[in-house]
Amino acid sequence: MNEGSTFPDDTFPDDRALLAELGRVVDDIDAPPDDLVARIQFALALEDLDVEVAQWERSGELAGVRSTDQDTVTFTVRDLTVMINLTKIGKSYRIDGWLVPAGQYEVEVRVAGHDSSSTIADDVGRFVLHEVPRGTTQIVVHVGVDSSRRTVVTPAVVL
Repeated sequence: MNEGSTFPDDTFPDDRALLAELGRVVDDIDAPPDDLVARIQFALALEDLDVEVAQWERSGELAGVRSTDQDTVTFTVRDLTVMINLTKIGKSYRIDGWLVPAGQYEVEVRVAGHDSSSTIADDVGRFVLHEVPRGTTQIVVHVGVDSSRRTVVTPAVVL
C-alpha cells in the first residue's frame, strides 16, 4: 500500500471512483448531526466531574395510542429512580418529576445554550420545572448534604 493512500496498490481506478461515490452517498444519507460536537461538549461540561450517570429505562411507545404532546421517561442509578413526564407547551416544556426514594433534593435542568434552572423536590419527591426550552437537556439531582452529597445526572436527551 502506498503511504498516505487508503487503497491497496491493486485497486483499480474504477474501484476508487466507486468507493469515493459510496462515501459521498453515505455522507448524504446518514451524515452526523450538525450539532454533534456541541452535544458532546454539553454532555461533558459538568462542573462536578464526580457524578453518577443514570441509565435510561424508557419503555416503548404505547401501541394503538395516538401521539400526544406528553412523554414519560424513567432513569435509574443504584438506589435512585428519577421519573419525568414531559409536556410540550408551545415552544417549551413543563417537566413534572418524581424521585424514589423521596427526599427534598435539589433538581437542576440543563439545556444546551440556555441558563440552567433548579428547584427543590418536596418531601414526597415531586418536582416541577416550568418553561424548559427545547434543546439538548439533562436532569441533575443533588442527593444528600455536605460530605455525603452526591450528584446524579441523566443522559442527555433532545427535547
